[in-house]
Amino acid sequence: MAYRENPKTKGSGIVCAIPQTGTCPNDCDDCFFQSGRSYLEPLDRNLPNVPEHVEPWQVIRINDGNDSNVDRQQVVAWAKKKAKMFFFNTAIPKGLHSFPGPVVLTINPGRMTDVDFHKVNPVPENLMFVRIRTNTWNLSRVVDPAVQYYARRSIPIVLTFMAYYGTSNTIPEAHRQEYVYRKRTLNDYHAVTTRAWERIMQRYRHSQWVYSCGKTEGEDGTTSCRHCGNCLREYFATMQRMHSGE
Repeated sequence: MAYRENPKTKGSGIVCAIPQTGTCPNDCDDCFFQSGRSYLEPLDRNLPNVPEHVEPWQVIRINDGNDSNVDRQQVVAWAKKKAKMFFFNTAIPKGLHSFPGPVVLTINPGRMTDVDFHKVNPVPENLMFVRIRTNTWNLSRVVDPAVQYYARRSIPIVLTFMAYYGTSNTIPEAHRQEYVYRKRTLNDYHAVTTRAWERIMQRYRHSQWVYSCGKTEGEDGTTSCRHCGNCLREYFATMQRMHSGE
């Protein structure tokens, strides 16, 4: 089957790959990959989705859908065979140190999103950054303590701002003014406003470890990887650390 490029990473130097079939067991609410709105629909026809040829200068983001800890042997085998530079994405904090490359860990997947987060200890040297699913109502309970926990361990933190397809049972009524219905890459969602995004990022302005997924967010911004650079910066910083023992 023909490879389909992730429109979010287009032009960024990052190419995505999903070596497995099937859906992700993390079952996160409003997951783009298996919500029926993915660029890979229908999933049963378009998975696995891997590039036929990888240029030596391209960094491969493995598992922009599903999870690199699902059918892990298959995922790692594909990476070693097909790519020179790659990193793995997972929301399952298991065996991170034994991945043969940098790893991005989502620390509050699924039902944990608004209530708790994974506390990795000890931190493996190949942990590229942690990703926090962020909204305007989980800051005090999840984001603040997670930032504190990982910043103390000198681990980069990327806030991924949640966007919601529906609002009736997802966005609390008191927070609905913080969201606006708008397009994000391909689909329309109730997504955070520029003003709310700026207020949240200002909250962590004194931390050198906290970044936003996408250079800016909100109706005045963009979540395109082309204008962000977090993954490329932290990929090479992690490779430097892994190979120099820093």
